[in-house]
Amino acid sequence: MSTSAKKLLIIGLVWPEPTSSAAGTRMIQLVDLFLRQDYEITFASAASKSDFSYDFSQTSVIEQQIKLNDESFNSFLKTLNPSIVMFDRFMVEEQYGWRVQQECPGALRILDTEDLHCLRSARQQSDKKQTEINFFSDTAKREIASILRCDLSLIISEVEMKILEETFKVDSSLLYYLPFLEKEITAEMVQNWIPFEERTDFVFIGNFLHEPNFNTVQNLKTKVWPLLRKKLPNASMNIYGAYTSPKVLQLENKNEKFFVKGRALNAKETIAKHKILFAPIQFGAGVKGKFIDAMQVGTPSITTSVGAEAMRGGLDWNGFIEDDVEISVKKAVELYENKTIWLLAQQNGVRIINERYSSLHFAEKFITVIEKLDLEKHRQENFIGQILNHHTTQSTKYMSLWIEEKNKK
Repeated sequence: MSTSAKKLLIIGLVWPEPTSSAAGTRMIQLVDLFLRQDYEITFASAASKSDFSYDFSQTSVIEQQIKLNDESFNSFLKTLNPSIVMFDRFMVEEQYGWRVQQECPGALRILDTEDLHCLRSARQQSDKKQTEINFFSDTAKREIASILRCDLSLIISEVEMKILEETFKVDSSLLYYLPFLEKEITAEMVQNWIPFEERTDFVFIGNFLHEPNFNTVQNLKTKVWPLLRKKLPNASMNIYGAYTSPKVLQLENKNEKFFVKGRALNAKETIAKHKILFAPIQFGAGVKGKFIDAMQVGTPSITTSVGAEAMRGGLDWNGFIEDDVEISVKKAVELYENKTIWLLAQQNGVRIINERYSSLHFAEKFITVIEKLDLEKHRQENFIGQILNHHTTQSTKYMSLWIEEKNKK
């Protein structure tokens, strides 16, 4: 790929909010990765900006407001003529993929899945209805079709890689494992962490537009905290999160030292003051940014097997993984009171970050793969994708054109 052809268009479902969610952090990590490789980046979205949208003005990234179901996007594509187009989640590929295929057939199409929506949804339904997990939902059909239509899909979790390859039979050549891209933790950083003696209380943090986070706080309030506060009566549970709705706020009980504090201005600084991050997550998918943040500031954590899924490989967790509520409470007390166990958990977190999430292990290798990909050969080998592009683009295209015509009236 010539330097002049290094043009990346990212089409965002929303304008990224790294202070609100792990998805926003992930997107900015990808942007930074491509910027370091001298790509000209345009970030486009039909969404409105919020007060918390990332400020691209400090970078060379060009921002572009676009319209959904509008031919102006086609003209924009033709003029820009990107060499790579990245879709932020499968819904965006459904909306814009056919236009990209039509106007820029030679552009490499990458889907950033964020996490597998169909997996999260299947687990949520299973938890709600107390039934066996059913992977083969309508969401799965849409998401897998989107993965097959793209040249490469970025997958953040090895468990999701396995499910895609074994359950959905997606060819591994279409998938690329790319976890969070973190800076390594140095000995100097560890020395500057707030020590055990100066930390107090428990913390949970999460974006409340994300259902698993609300469910986790309910779980903390009704099952975990009643047991834990009996054993540690002086400790408090502090709940932080962006987009704290009234249903989250009403869980607060000051008498029980269960506090709902709303948005944290700086997630890492907030987590760093606390002794333990407690997140008994019941369902979800992907990899959890809250645990990455906790490890980055030396805060041990307690979670469930779903919460820690795919995060540690064969390494020890930075705290405890426990699905039984009573045992997790017992472990929380142990971790809270025993400095030796706490420091060991902290060191486990350092290892996980440095061995499994260091940007140095993944960044350049990924760029090499996409720049050396023989697109024509790659697409020939993905004939199912060609079929889906042929048929789906027709249906999505005509629905979109119908909406476009309707909007003109």
